Amino acid sequence: MTQETHFPSFAERVLAWFDKHGRKHLPWQQDVTPYKVWISEIMLQQTQVTTVIPYFERFMTSFPTVEALANAEQDDVLHHWTGLGYYARARNLHKAAKQIVEMHNGVFPTNIDDTIALPGIGRSTAGAVLSLSMGQRHPILDGNVKRVLARYYAIEGWPGKTNVEKALWDVAEKNTPEQRCNHYTQVMMDLGAMVCTRSKPKCDECPLKHDCIAFAQGMQSEYPGKKPKKAIPERQTLMIVPMFGQQVYLEQRPQTGIWGGLYGFVEANEISNVNALALNRGLVIGELTTLDTFRHTFSHFHLDITPVVATLAEPPKPAVNEQQGQWFFVNDTIEVGLAAPTKKIIQQLAHLV
Repeated sequence: MTQETHFPSFAERVLAWFDKHGRKHLPWQQDVTPYKVWISEIMLQQTQVTTVIPYFERFMTSFPTVEALANAEQDDVLHHWTGLGYYARARNLHKAAKQIVEMHNGVFPTNIDDTIALPGIGRSTAGAVLSLSMGQRHPILDGNVKRVLARYYAIEGWPGKTNVEKALWDVAEKNTPEQRCNHYTQVMMDLGAMVCTRSKPKCDECPLKHDCIAFAQGMQSEYPGKKPKKAIPERQTLMIVPMFGQQVYLEQRPQTGIWGGLYGFVEANEISNVNALALNRGLVIGELTTLDTFRHTFSHFHLDITPVVATLAEPPKPAVNEQQGQWFFVNDTIEVGLAAPTKKIIQQLAHLV
């Protein structure tokens, strides 16, 4: 009677790889709490680990608890996010912290539905936080995991399509083990980030190569399917940069829309509008100087920005209309949230004055 040999399961193989190669020394993996993991997971959306680490450490120093984050001023939260991009993430973190304090007595919820109900948290992020911090069994499906599973099972099509996403969730659920869920969640993200990378995957190092369909077919680059391409529209704007001495004038943008809640320069479509915009703000312009146009690209359009420095002829007067504007010295640390183009223009001016 021959004895059947046990072929390790998907989960067993990736967990064995985790024990040898997985990431175990990241800042949010030390003295693990749901709060730390939540902050890290939101920061890691659309952003590389190496970029996130210093932001995470500064954020935790300033806002060590949910209560500290809930009680902070939004400007302070956005200032800590400056340079990370996708600022809606920071606004939602702040809103969610307030909700946790009001509805959960400051304790991060332990229930998946309560977690998904928080602003800025979807099914995958909720599952990751509860799995990594509490060992709960929940499948996850971030970009890295989608890539691993799409290649392993040769699941065709763009994951943004409902039927493709459902197929990926089904296999994510099937493979999530009952034990060591926190390590399994981490290793699936690690494999996608370190081995099953978007380009030039290191298939020789992968614990799944023996029965990965994409590897067998030599078609790793075909999975997951690409998003159908659309031409990205181009837009233009003038950013008006009022200057008095070594100070620039910035206004807080509306809470919704691009760069919501951040401070930035007043925008205009035409140079002829500049004087009217200035007079409304109690500013009398003496000279206009146009700087070089540069491009800032969002996920859905290109924005060509032309900074126009408006040097004041006299000190600023009280504004005609109420604005949320403030003057800042260009060589000082500006402790409010700034969008990347605003920061770029200010840094350019700091070298000129």
